[in-house]
Amino acid sequence: MSKTLSIGLKEWAVVCDALLSGRQAILLRKGGIYEAAGEFELEHREFLLFPTFLHQNPDSVKSVWRSLIQPHASEPASVQIQGWAQVQWIGRVESRRKFDLLDDLHLWDTPLIDMRFNYRPDNPLYMILLRAWRLEKPASIAVDADYAGCRSWVPLKTAVNIEPSRPVLAEEQMARIQQRLLGVCAPE
Repeated sequence: MSKTLSIGLKEWAVVCDALLSGRQAILLRKGGIYEAAGEFELEHREFLLFPTFLHQNPDSVKSVWRSLIQPHASEPASVQIQGWAQVQWIGRVESRRKFDLLDDLHLWDTPLIDMRFNYRPDNPLYMILLRAWRLEKPASIAVDADYAGCRSWVPLKTAVNIEPSRPVLAEEQMARIQQRLLGVCAPE
């Protein structure tokens, strides 16, 4: 029996590309997905990487990534699901100064990072370490009206077979990244 997933996390297409190329393994979130007993938690620990195009902002990513963002007036009629991810670790980012030590682990540029830290400053910023897996055979998904809107999770009408797939980063690489994240999230 093959393994399937039917939930997607909507994320900018350029971020999906970075995750699936091994050039990024983290996401930033400031609440809003799910918090129980004061602790941030993701509703799903495994999910498809569902690329979005409409709201990508070239000024929010480092210059080497900007050319990969093409303007879109609307979301496409279908998207290619290239991979999926597993949550490995979630930590609270206490300071911008410490987060800046991770500059080589993400594609975001200063304006986006500033916005994330400054938006609702009383709410903590969380970093999510993901282990991404690239599908051997990408799946084409028709973009349904139910998938539209400003939401993180997309329950797909059709499950996607995630086998075979291969991890983008080796376990040793993931362990090194997690050690760096632990250092950044340690109390000062």
